[in-house]
Amino acid sequence: MPAKILIVEDTPDMALALRMPLEATGYEVFHALSGQEGLEMVKQVKPDLIILDVMMETTTAGFQVSLQLRSPAPQSEYAEFRHVPILMLTAIHTTTSLRFGPDEAYLPVDDFVEKPIDPDVLLEKVEGLTAGKRG
Repeated sequence: MPAKILIVEDTPDMALALRMPLEATGYEVFHALSGQEGLEMVKQVKPDLIILDVMMETTTAGFQVSLQLRSPAPQSEYAEFRHVPILMLTAIHTTTSLRFGPDEAYLPVDDFVEKPIDPDVLLEKVEGLTAGKRG
């Protein structure tokens, strides 16, 4: 059974650039256009990996989504998805002087991939985070 990947990205062209190499490699890919839609789709799709853009409907939407998904609260509606790996998609390091990295309390993601996307780098990171699950 192929690994299911949920892309949460508000730019359709960027989502397509992500989708093409993933599907060509055997992953099952789903797409949400906003953080809120992504949160709803997590419950429907039950993905093996989430690729999450930082800036969508707000400049911090991706951060907010990751915090909701990784909430340690036992009553969180996303508790069963707490351990789904999150690969954060960002151009912020190339467009600003702001620097950040994965942090359990403030930015609970597993890895980053920079825009513009290098398909080989994307596939390497996805492969590592999905532990080789493919069709």
